Amino acid sequence: MAGIIETKDLDLWYGEKQALHSINIEIPDHQVTALIGPSGCGKSTFLKTLNRMNDLVEGVRIEGLVSYNGIDIFAPGTDVTWLRRQIGMVFQKANPFPMSIYDNVAYGPRTHGIKNKGELDGIVEQALKDAAIWDEVKDRLKSSALGMSGGQQQRLCIARALAVKPDILLLDESTSALDPISTSKIEDLIGELKKEYTVIMVTHNMQQAVRISDKTAFFLLGEMVEFGGTDQIFSAPKNKKTEDYISGRFG
Repeated sequence: MAGIIETKDLDLWYGEKQALHSINIEIPDHQVTALIGPSGCGKSTFLKTLNRMNDLVEGVRIEGLVSYNGIDIFAPGTDVTWLRRQIGMVFQKANPFPMSIYDNVAYGPRTHGIKNKGELDGIVEQALKDAAIWDEVKDRLKSSALGMSGGQQQRLCIARALAVKPDILLLDESTSALDPISTSKIEDLIGELKKEYTVIMVTHNMQQAVRISDKTAFFLLGEMVEFGGTDQIFSAPKNKKTEDYISGRFG
């Protein structure tokens, strides 16, 4: 299966500190790929490299190749706005804009030039349905998003990312701040989303990786130790370090 995202010899430094060491991975389309490993091992740094969010960090230096559908995302002339439209991101802490639920979801499409109210109405409804929250908010679209529960806010942020029709959704520990019921709803949602999107998620919760991912990559000290089918990684890891981590011997 061809990878929608591919990296070759990807190295990244924050100033003098090297945070990623020679990452080589091919991430398949329309699957859920989980990135696991202890805190500070490079998972989120790797995730943010995929849509160039690390460009915003002072002193960052990147070498190697990251390609999306065969396009070198660091090539001169790559339109970063276009890239982030194709590769959307949802962060650990829900960050709705201080505006209405409707305007949160319509924000991206408006930024990309869609002004027709009928068209925006359709996009907002579809994105909220795709994020499994339409039925909860359809009667209060004009209400402030800041009045929603944490779990609802996180699904709103997923809807906001989906509204611009990305190819790939990056989730950076997007359930770690949520209660079990909200977490379960988002896990169910991720299972549905892979029919339409490629999902790459950082998680500290290994049970979550087992429940919802197809592929798992184990990171340690800025290196990708092992990558494979989730069942294989958790039942018969090839690397002793992977086995030690998932069996709880460290981390």
